[in-house]
Amino acid sequence: MKNVVILALNAKFVHSAHAAWILAESIPKFAKFPHNVTVAECTINQPNEEIVAAVLARNPDVVGVSTYIWNAAKLPEILRLLRESLPNATFILGGHEATHNAEYWLNCGADFIIKGEGERTFPTLLDSIYNSESPAQIVESEPLTEFSNPQSDEYFASLEHKLGYIETSRGCPFQCAFCLSAGTNVRFMPLEQACAQIERLSKSGIRTMKFVDRTFNCNAARAFEIFEFVINLNTQVCFHFEVAADLFDERTLKLLATAPIGRIQFEAGLQSFHQPTLDASSRRTDTELAERNIRALVELGNIHLHVDLIAGLPLETLPNLMDSFDLAYNLGAEHLQLGFLKLLHGSRLRTEYNGVIQHSELPPYEISSSPWLSANELKIIKFAENALNRTRNKGRFLPALEYVLNVSKLRPFELYRALGEAVPNHGMPLTEYTQRVFEFFLTLPNIDSDELKNKF
Repeated sequence: MKNVVILALNAKFVHSAHAAWILAESIPKFAKFPHNVTVAECTINQPNEEIVAAVLARNPDVVGVSTYIWNAAKLPEILRLLRESLPNATFILGGHEATHNAEYWLNCGADFIIKGEGERTFPTLLDSIYNSESPAQIVESEPLTEFSNPQSDEYFASLEHKLGYIETSRGCPFQCAFCLSAGTNVRFMPLEQACAQIERLSKSGIRTMKFVDRTFNCNAARAFEIFEFVINLNTQVCFHFEVAADLFDERTLKLLATAPIGRIQFEAGLQSFHQPTLDASSRRTDTELAERNIRALVELGNIHLHVDLIAGLPLETLPNLMDSFDLAYNLGAEHLQLGFLKLLHGSRLRTEYNGVIQHSELPPYEISSSPWLSANELKIIKFAENALNRTRNKGRFLPALEYVLNVSKLRPFELYRALGEAVPNHGMPLTEYTQRVFEFFLTLPNIDSDELKNKF
């Protein structure tokens, strides 16, 4: 029997390693030989030595790791340290980074790379190692037709004070050139199985359940059934879905109006309102319908809404981006995420715009300049992002922000860019930040100091 440790390196403590627990569940299900399997959950914020110690404590013969952009920069050094302490162990890597950059990870110390879905491939590879066989270093996996259930007692015990994740479909029908899920066949978990897993996870003590389905409402009828199910559950859990805003129909909007406040949270990826940019990115969105549906959801008042933009997509200049920002901001969603393009290994955008869009060679491969956005213009957008994240997106100064925008006549992007430049906040104490924001607002046109003070 081999001791198998699945190392999960999460971005934050509150995250949980859904993929790691699925793999752990799949080994006794699909392996022909017995293996002793444990999951070691760590975060990228821990010292490398602490992470290595967590693995060594389990005395592994085999170490499996899922690689993602949030842990890819840290993993090479961890692999090196583990190799020093475990010269006879076998290291197996999977996940998006290993799948699309296999040779790099072999050079970093991996013995085997699993490309694609690992539920069947990982147990088969473990059996080969158990039998002292010599399989290929790079193993291509086949998509599964069935869905695994990671919901063991050990998994539930690991969720204390964390988010709970669930996957009820896999793949995405859309072709977005910046995304690794583009154009993959969508497979749906049977509805009865999905609802059973949702209900059991909702009783585990978690406060938020995040669906990792890429575009949850790509099948509107199925999405309706699950929305209805979670609305009627006797629970205090908040259910988070990634959705396409233009795919909501009137029937679903009427259903969502019945949801208890705080029950449902949506993350709607808008990415841009600049049609040439959407076309160049193969992003198929009815922007007018998306706008109407978001306004309708905001008007309901019971759904927490999070909308996303991506700065740096092809053909979107700074003026175009400012227009997209202002439009998205004025939709009224609680949270507006202004992200920056990452040229991911395996994405069509990285292949097609290699050498055209400049980006960091280190994870997360963020854009540094392009023919449409200079490095200085990206810096300007960073100022706006900083101010947005530390004010409105945290629910801070909302009456003051509304007042300042109304009387100063500044566009939203102009206000946040100016605030971010005047009061950059990278860990400033809140009391100091509040005072400096107040003082900055006083410098803007038409601001009455007494009225502003009443808004803070």
